[in-house]
Amino acid sequence: MSQPLSMQTSVISIQSQVVYGHVGNSAAVLPMQARGLNVAAVPTTLLSNHPGYETMRGRVLEPELVSDLLRGVEERGLISTSRYIVSGYLGSRANGEVVADFVKRARKINPEIIYICDPVMGDTGLGVFVADPVVDCIINELVPLADLLTPNQFEVGLIAGSEISSFDILQEKVRQIQAFNNARLIATGCVFPDTPYGSLENVVFEGGEVTRLTSPRVPIVPVGTGDLFTGTLTANLAHGGTLTEAARNAATTVLNVVSRTAAQGEYEMQLGSAITALLPTI
Repeated sequence: MSQPLSMQTSVISIQSQVVYGHVGNSAAVLPMQARGLNVAAVPTTLLSNHPGYETMRGRVLEPELVSDLLRGVEERGLISTSRYIVSGYLGSRANGEVVADFVKRARKINPEIIYICDPVMGDTGLGVFVADPVVDCIINELVPLADLLTPNQFEVGLIAGSEISSFDILQEKVRQIQAFNNARLIATGCVFPDTPYGSLENVVFEGGEVTRLTSPRVPIVPVGTGDLFTGTLTANLAHGGTLTEAARNAATTVLNVVSRTAAQGEYEMQLGSAITALLPTI
C-alpha cells in the first residue's frame, strides 16, 4: 500500500551515467523520480553508452571529482534529509573507496540513513566485467557496510566465493554473507534447476524469512535491468512497502518495461514509452 512520503524522501544515488541508453543512474533515477522521490544523482562515469557497443566514448570519473561532488551533496545538507544512499557501477576501486568513506561519514551525520548496495561486478553468461581491484573493494569494503544488498545470482557467487547452482546453495551462501553484517538481501535474476520453465526468480532474504518471487522470462535481457530494479525497489521502500512487496512490484515493473522493449524490437530499454509502468502502484 502506497503511503504519503515524509519530508525525508531524498536519495543519493552514486552510479554510472550514459548519454545513450539506460544503465546506472540513467536507469535508476527515473523510477525514483516518477514515484515522488528527490534524487541527487552522482555519476561515477560519463560515457556515451554502455560497453556492449563496438565503440564507447567518455571516461570513468576521477575519484577526486566523485569525492568533490559528494562533498557538495553534504554541503547542501542532503545527507540530513536523505533516507537512502544507493550505489551501483563504480568504474574504479578508488571510486569504491570514495563511496565507502562517504557512507561512513553520512552515518555519523544521519544514523537513520539506509545504504543500498547494488554490487555491480558481473552476470551469468558475461562473467566478471569489472577489474579485480573493483571486485575486492566491493566485497571487502562496501558489502560489509550495506543495509540492503541487491546482487544478481552470479554476484552472490562472487561475494560468497562459490558458484550458486541451486536454491539450497543460495540459502547457505546468503546466510554466510548475512553473518557478517546482517544485511537484508535480494538475489535477482536467479534460475535454478527447480525454477519453473520460462521463468526467473528474485529471492528475498529478510531476517529468518526467505521468499521466492517468480516472474516470466522475456527472450531479451537489455542492459540495465538490475539498475532499474534497484531504483524501483528503493522508491517502493520509500513509500512504505515491505521488502517483499517492494521487490515484487519492482520485478513486475522491470518485466513490463522489458516486454514493451521486446515488442518494439529494440535493444535498449524503452523507459520513455513505458513511463506509465514506472508510476507507483503499491
